[in-house]
Amino acid sequence: MVEAANPFEFCDIVTTTTHKSLRGPRAGMIFYRKGPKPPKKGQPEGAVYDFQDNINFSVFPSLQGGPHNHQIGALAVALKQAMSPGFKAYAKQVKANAVALGKYLMSKGFQLVTGGTENHLVLWDLTGMTVESLGCAIIIFDSILISFIIVLTGNKVEKLCDLCNITVNKNAVFGDSSALAPGGVRIGTPAMISRGFVEKDFEQIGKFLHRAVTISSDIQKQYGKLLKDFNKGLENKEIGHPKAVREAFEGLQQRFGKQGDPRAQGRC
Repeated sequence: MVEAANPFEFCDIVTTTTHKSLRGPRAGMIFYRKGPKPPKKGQPEGAVYDFQDNINFSVFPSLQGGPHNHQIGALAVALKQAMSPGFKAYAKQVKANAVALGKYLMSKGFQLVTGGTENHLVLWDLTGMTVESLGCAIIIFDSILISFIIVLTGNKVEKLCDLCNITVNKNAVFGDSSALAPGGVRIGTPAMISRGFVEKDFEQIGKFLHRAVTISSDIQKQYGKLLKDFNKGLENKEIGHPKAVREAFEGLQQRFGKQGDPRAQGRC
């Protein structure tokens, strides 16, 4: 699998969170160039990069009240782990699992932004779902197949997935007019890989997500598009309550240990 390009070759400033794919504490890092600039026409001789003072002052005292030593220590541990061969194997599995999840969703008729993924994220476009992808009935009129478009929003799917103990994030997609009710959800794979999930397990997660979206669609059709009405529908067990999805997902998780559990040892 092709690795991503090194951003330091192209950028003077690089930023990253540290609590997602890096598996560190909730924080961030800012990298910046320092020292002499390469010679350039019209540039004063001996010019140097001036990012250091500006960035440092913006962080402290402008934004941060003081050093968070517990997070600094945790970040040091995470960065040391990132230098190990095991972390590289983990990173490759992150991408492989994201690809497996994306392919499963697309095989069921769903759309992903960019038509797939080559990194650790799956951006699921909910705006173009048809009744076929949700396993619903379709209508044939005068030998013409009529396919209906189901318009769901990411905040509804996020809400229902939360009740299933599945964490996704609502995310804007092309053409959205609101970030509060966007047309997509963002799914990341790193956390479950740390528990030992591989491609076949993410195909099972794809089935849970498919079921969650189907329930969301059923609730919306009966209760309407407003989020407050959708929330009322979540309490209707006759439609297809998320409890069944949650119990099935918990059953899958029980085969794996949490981070630090012996059952998760020896995996990524």
